[in-house]
Amino acid sequence: MRGLKIIPYNTKINFVGLRYVGFLITAFFMLVSAYSLATQGLNYGIDFKGGFLLEIRTPTAMDLSNLRTQLNGLGLGDVKLQEFGSNKDLLIRMESQPGGDAAQAKALDKIKASLGSEVDYRRVETVGAKVSDDLIENGLWALGFALVGMLLYVWFRFEWQYGVCGIIALLHDAFAVVGFYSVSGMEFNEQAFAAILTTVGYSINDSVVVYDRLRENLRKYKTTPLRDVMNQATNETLSRTILTSSTTLLSLWALYWFGGSVIENFALPILIGIVFGTFSSIFISVNLLYYFNLRRPKPDEITAESAQA
Repeated sequence: MRGLKIIPYNTKINFVGLRYVGFLITAFFMLVSAYSLATQGLNYGIDFKGGFLLEIRTPTAMDLSNLRTQLNGLGLGDVKLQEFGSNKDLLIRMESQPGGDAAQAKALDKIKASLGSEVDYRRVETVGAKVSDDLIENGLWALGFALVGMLLYVWFRFEWQYGVCGIIALLHDAFAVVGFYSVSGMEFNEQAFAAILTTVGYSINDSVVVYDRLRENLRKYKTTPLRDVMNQATNETLSRTILTSSTTLLSLWALYWFGGSVIENFALPILIGIVFGTFSSIFISVNLLYYFNLRRPKPDEITAESAQA
Protein backbone atom coordinates (compact mmCIF):
# COMPACT_ATOMS: atom_id res chain seq x y z
CA MET A 1 0.00 0.00 0.00
CA ARG A 2 1.42 3.34 -1.03
CA GLY A 3 1.66 6.20 1.43
CA LEU A 4 0.16 9.64 1.08
CA LYS A 5 1.44 11.63 -1.88
CA ILE A 6 0.18 15.05 -2.87
CA ILE A 7 2.19 14.85 -6.10
CA PRO A 8 1.28 12.09 -8.60
CA TYR A 9 3.65 9.12 -8.77
CA ASN A 10 4.27 9.55 -12.49
CA THR A 11 5.18 13.24 -12.33
CA LYS A 12 7.78 14.11 -14.95
CA ILE A 13 8.61 17.79 -14.49
CA ASN A 14 11.71 18.84 -16.39
CA PHE A 15 13.49 20.57 -13.49
CA VAL A 16 16.83 20.58 -15.29
CA GLY A 17 15.19 22.26 -18.28
CA LEU A 18 13.71 24.84 -15.90
CA ARG A 19 17.03 25.51 -14.19
CA TYR A 20 17.49 28.93 -15.79
CA VAL A 21 14.05 29.99 -14.55
CA GLY A 22 15.06 28.90 -11.05
CA PHE A 23 18.40 30.68 -11.30
CA LEU A 24 16.67 33.84 -12.54
CA ILE A 25 14.22 33.83 -9.62
CA THR A 26 17.12 33.25 -7.24
CA ALA A 27 19.12 36.11 -8.77
CA PHE A 28 16.13 38.45 -8.47
CA PHE A 29 15.62 37.82 -4.75
CA MET A 30 19.35 37.96 -4.09
CA LEU A 31 19.61 41.33 -5.85
CA VAL A 32 16.63 42.68 -3.90
CA SER A 33 18.24 41.51 -0.66
CA ALA A 34 21.63 42.96 -1.58
CA TYR A 35 20.08 46.29 -2.60
CA SER A 36 18.11 46.53 0.63
CA LEU A 37 21.16 45.68 2.72
CA ALA A 38 23.26 48.25 0.85
CA THR A 39 20.69 51.06 1.08
CA GLN A 40 18.94 50.60 4.43
CA GLY A 41 20.92 47.87 6.17
CA LEU A 42 19.54 45.95 9.14
CA ASN A 43 17.41 47.20 11.98
CA TYR A 44 19.75 46.07 14.76
CA GLY A 45 18.18 45.47 18.15
CA ILE A 46 19.79 46.44 21.41
CA ASP A 47 21.48 43.03 21.43
CA PHE A 48 23.79 44.30 18.68
CA LYS A 49 23.94 48.07 19.07
CA GLY A 50 23.67 48.38 22.82
CA GLY A 51 20.97 49.84 25.03
CA PHE A 52 18.81 48.67 27.88
CA LEU A 53 15.73 46.58 28.44
CA LEU A 54 13.04 46.86 31.09
CA GLU A 55 10.57 44.16 31.98
CA ILE A 56 7.65 45.64 33.90
CA ARG A 57 4.30 44.58 35.28
CA THR A 58 1.47 47.09 35.67
CA PRO A 59 -1.51 46.83 38.01
CA THR A 60 -3.91 47.18 35.09
CA ALA A 61 -3.76 46.58 31.35
CA MET A 62 -1.98 49.43 29.57
CA ASP A 63 -2.79 51.13 26.28
CA LEU A 64 0.30 50.43 24.20
CA SER A 65 -0.44 53.16 21.69
CA ASN A 66 -0.69 55.88 24.33
CA LEU A 67 2.29 54.54 26.25
CA ARG A 68 4.41 54.43 23.08
CA THR A 69 3.52 58.05 22.33
CA GLN A 70 4.30 58.99 25.92
CA LEU A 71 7.74 57.37 25.98
CA ASN A 72 8.71 58.51 22.49
CA GLY A 73 7.97 62.05 23.67
CA LEU A 74 10.83 61.84 26.17
CA GLY A 75 13.36 62.51 23.41
CA LEU A 76 15.34 59.32 24.01
CA GLY A 77 15.08 57.91 20.50
CA ASP A 78 12.98 55.03 19.32
CA VAL A 79 11.31 53.10 22.16
CA LYS A 80 10.03 49.61 21.42
CA LEU A 81 7.18 48.11 23.44
CA GLN A 82 6.24 44.46 23.43
CA GLU A 83 3.59 42.60 25.38
CA PHE A 84 4.36 39.09 26.58
CA GLY A 85 2.59 36.66 28.82
CA SER A 86 -0.37 38.90 29.65
CA ASN A 87 -1.54 42.43 28.85
CA LYS A 88 -0.03 43.56 32.16
CA ASP A 89 3.49 42.37 31.31
CA LEU A 90 5.55 44.57 29.06
CA LEU A 91 9.05 44.70 27.59
CA ILE A 92 10.51 48.15 26.94
CA ARG A 93 13.58 48.36 24.71
CA MET A 94 15.58 51.57 24.42
CA GLU A 95 18.66 52.22 22.31
CA SER A 96 21.91 53.46 23.84
CA GLN A 97 22.13 57.15 24.60
CA PRO A 98 25.18 59.22 23.67
CA GLY A 99 27.15 60.29 26.72
CA GLY A 100 28.22 57.10 28.42
CA ASP A 101 26.89 55.48 31.59
CA ALA A 102 25.66 58.75 33.03
CA ALA A 103 23.43 59.32 30.01
CA GLN A 104 22.04 55.77 30.26
CA ALA A 105 21.20 56.23 33.95
CA LYS A 106 19.53 59.58 33.24
CA ALA A 107 17.44 58.08 30.43
CA LEU A 108 16.39 55.19 32.68
CA ASP A 109 15.32 57.62 35.40
CA LYS A 110 13.23 59.58 32.88
CA ILE A 111 11.44 56.40 31.79
CA LYS A 112 10.74 55.35 35.39
CA ALA A 113 9.41 58.80 36.22
CA SER A 114 7.13 58.70 33.17
CA LEU A 115 5.78 55.25 34.05
CA GLY A 116 4.95 56.18 37.63
CA SER A 117 5.51 54.54 41.01
CA GLU A 118 2.91 51.76 40.70
CA VAL A 119 4.93 49.85 38.11
CA ASP A 120 6.72 46.70 39.23
CA TYR A 121 10.17 46.45 37.61
CA ARG A 122 10.84 42.74 37.12
CA ARG A 123 14.07 43.09 35.17
CA VAL A 124 16.43 45.86 34.04
CA GLU A 125 19.29 44.88 31.73
CA THR A 126 21.95 46.95 30.03
CA VAL A 127 23.72 45.77 26.89
CA GLY A 128 27.03 47.49 26.27
CA ALA A 129 28.99 47.82 23.03
CA LYS A 130 31.45 45.06 24.05
CA VAL A 131 28.60 42.60 24.65
CA SER A 132 27.06 43.57 21.31
CA ASP A 133 30.33 42.93 19.47
CA ASP A 134 30.70 39.56 21.19
CA LEU A 135 27.17 38.55 20.21
CA ILE A 136 27.79 39.39 16.56
CA GLU A 137 31.15 37.60 16.53
CA ASN A 138 29.78 34.49 18.26
CA GLY A 139 26.75 34.41 15.96
CA LEU A 140 28.94 34.57 12.86
CA TRP A 141 31.22 31.85 14.23
CA ALA A 142 28.21 29.63 14.93
CA LEU A 143 26.90 30.13 11.41
CA GLY A 144 30.32 29.52 9.89
CA PHE A 145 30.92 26.30 11.88
CA ALA A 146 27.45 25.04 10.94
CA LEU A 147 28.06 25.60 7.22
CA VAL A 148 31.52 24.01 7.32
CA GLY A 149 30.17 21.04 9.27
CA MET A 150 27.39 20.51 6.73
CA LEU A 151 29.86 20.83 3.86
CA LEU A 152 32.09 18.13 5.36
CA TYR A 153 29.14 15.86 6.11
CA VAL A 154 27.74 16.03 2.58
CA TRP A 155 31.25 15.74 1.12
CA PHE A 156 32.02 12.50 2.99
CA ARG A 157 28.48 11.15 2.64
CA PHE A 158 28.45 11.67 -1.12
CA GLU A 159 31.22 13.48 -3.05
CA TRP A 160 32.76 16.94 -2.99
CA GLN A 161 30.48 18.16 -5.82
CA TYR A 162 27.42 17.52 -3.68
CA GLY A 163 28.97 19.37 -0.76
CA VAL A 164 29.82 22.45 -2.82
CA CYS A 165 26.37 22.64 -4.43
CA GLY A 166 24.68 22.06 -1.08
CA ILE A 167 26.61 24.89 0.58
CA ILE A 168 25.81 27.26 -2.31
CA ALA A 169 22.12 26.50 -1.77
CA LEU A 170 22.49 27.04 2.00
CA LEU A 171 24.21 30.38 1.48
CA HIS A 172 21.26 31.35 -0.72
CA ASP A 173 18.84 30.42 2.07
CA ALA A 174 20.80 32.25 4.77
CA PHE A 175 21.14 35.38 2.63
CA ALA A 176 17.42 35.26 1.83
CA VAL A 177 16.56 35.31 5.55
CA VAL A 178 18.97 38.20 6.18
CA GLY A 179 17.46 40.01 3.19
CA PHE A 180 13.99 39.51 4.64
CA TYR A 181 15.09 41.17 7.88
CA SER A 182 16.41 44.12 5.87
CA VAL A 183 13.41 44.51 3.53
CA SER A 184 10.81 44.11 6.28
CA GLY A 185 12.63 46.27 8.81
CA MET A 186 12.12 43.58 11.47
CA GLU A 187 14.50 43.91 14.39
CA PHE A 188 17.69 41.93 13.82
CA ASN A 189 18.62 40.50 17.19
CA GLU A 190 20.02 37.31 18.69
CA GLN A 191 16.94 35.40 17.52
CA ALA A 192 17.94 36.15 13.92
CA PHE A 193 20.94 33.82 14.09
CA ALA A 194 18.73 31.09 15.54
CA ALA A 195 16.30 31.60 12.64
CA ILE A 196 19.12 31.40 10.08
CA LEU A 197 20.61 28.25 11.62
CA THR A 198 17.18 26.61 11.79
CA THR A 199 16.62 27.43 8.13
CA VAL A 200 19.92 26.02 6.87
CA GLY A 201 19.50 22.90 9.02
CA TYR A 202 16.08 22.24 7.53
CA SER A 203 17.25 22.99 3.99
CA ILE A 204 20.26 20.67 4.07
CA ASN A 205 17.99 17.85 5.22
CA ASP A 206 15.82 18.31 2.13
CA SER A 207 18.85 18.47 -0.14
CA VAL A 208 20.37 15.29 1.34
CA VAL A 209 17.15 13.37 0.63
CA VAL A 210 17.27 14.37 -3.05
CA TYR A 211 21.03 13.72 -3.24
CA ASP A 212 20.56 10.25 -1.81
CA ARG A 213 17.92 9.40 -4.40
CA LEU A 214 20.10 10.85 -7.17
CA ARG A 215 23.07 8.71 -6.11
CA GLU A 216 20.85 5.65 -5.98
CA ASN A 217 19.49 6.33 -9.48
CA LEU A 218 22.97 6.93 -10.87
CA ARG A 219 23.81 3.38 -9.78
CA LYS A 220 20.65 1.98 -11.31
CA TYR A 221 20.65 3.77 -14.64
CA LYS A 222 24.29 3.80 -15.69
CA THR A 223 23.62 4.67 -19.33
CA THR A 224 20.71 7.09 -18.89
CA PRO A 225 21.61 10.75 -19.61
CA LEU A 226 22.49 12.70 -16.48
CA ARG A 227 19.71 15.27 -16.89
CA ASP A 228 17.10 12.50 -17.03
CA VAL A 229 18.44 10.84 -13.89
CA MET A 230 18.46 14.20 -12.09
CA ASN A 231 14.89 14.95 -13.15
CA GLN A 232 13.78 11.50 -12.01
CA ALA A 233 15.42 11.91 -8.58
CA THR A 234 13.83 15.32 -8.02
CA ASN A 235 10.39 14.13 -9.17
CA GLU A 236 10.54 11.00 -7.02
CA THR A 237 11.28 13.03 -3.88
CA LEU A 238 9.03 15.98 -4.80
CA SER A 239 6.00 14.71 -2.91
CA ARG A 240 8.05 14.14 0.23
CA THR A 241 9.64 17.60 -0.05
CA ILE A 242 6.34 19.42 -0.56
CA LEU A 243 4.50 17.42 2.11
CA THR A 244 7.21 17.92 4.73
CA SER A 245 7.51 21.62 3.96
CA SER A 246 3.73 22.09 4.05
CA THR A 247 3.33 20.51 7.48
CA THR A 248 6.26 22.55 8.82
CA LEU A 249 4.80 25.74 7.38
CA LEU A 250 1.42 24.98 8.94
CA SER A 251 3.08 24.66 12.35
CA LEU A 252 5.01 27.89 11.89
CA TRP A 253 1.89 29.67 10.65
CA ALA A 254 0.05 28.62 13.81
CA LEU A 255 2.93 29.88 15.95
CA TYR A 256 2.95 33.16 14.03
CA TRP A 257 -0.77 33.81 14.48
CA PHE A 258 -1.35 32.44 17.97
CA GLY A 259 2.06 32.48 19.65
CA GLY A 260 2.11 36.14 20.62
CA SER A 261 4.51 38.88 19.60
CA VAL A 262 7.60 37.24 21.09
CA ILE A 263 7.08 33.96 19.20
CA GLU A 264 5.84 35.84 16.12
CA ASN A 265 9.17 37.59 15.62
CA PHE A 266 10.93 34.22 15.70
CA ALA A 267 8.44 32.17 13.65
CA LEU A 268 8.03 34.55 10.70
CA PRO A 269 11.71 34.59 9.55
CA ILE A 270 11.85 30.79 9.82
CA LEU A 271 8.64 30.54 7.82
CA ILE A 272 10.21 32.67 5.08
CA GLY A 273 13.41 30.63 5.32
CA ILE A 274 11.56 27.32 4.89
CA VAL A 275 9.93 28.66 1.71
CA PHE A 276 13.32 29.63 0.26
CA GLY A 277 14.91 26.41 1.54
CA THR A 278 12.28 24.28 -0.19
CA PHE A 279 12.77 26.26 -3.39
CA SER A 280 16.56 25.84 -3.27
CA SER A 281 16.27 22.09 -2.62
CA ILE A 282 14.19 21.66 -5.76
CA PHE A 283 15.67 24.21 -8.17
CA ILE A 284 19.21 24.98 -7.01
CA SER A 285 21.05 22.30 -5.06
CA VAL A 286 20.38 19.52 -7.60
CA ASN A 287 20.44 21.59 -10.78
CA LEU A 288 23.88 22.97 -9.91
CA LEU A 289 25.20 19.41 -10.07
CA TYR A 290 24.42 19.41 -13.79
CA TYR A 291 27.52 21.57 -14.30
CA PHE A 292 29.79 19.13 -12.44
CA ASN A 293 31.18 15.93 -13.82
CA LEU A 294 29.45 13.51 -11.49
CA ARG A 295 31.25 10.20 -11.24
CA ARG A 296 29.06 7.18 -11.73
CA PRO A 297 30.00 4.10 -9.69
CA LYS A 298 31.68 1.31 -11.60
CA PRO A 299 30.07 -2.14 -11.71
CA ASP A 300 32.74 -3.62 -9.40
CA GLU A 301 32.09 -0.87 -6.81
CA ILE A 302 28.36 -1.58 -6.88
CA THR A 303 29.05 -5.31 -6.43
CA ALA A 304 31.39 -4.66 -3.52
CA GLU A 305 28.89 -2.41 -1.78
CA SER A 306 26.12 -4.97 -2.27
CA ALA A 307 28.30 -7.69 -0.77
CA GLN A 308 29.06 -5.53 2.29
CA ALA A 309 25.35 -4.78 2.74
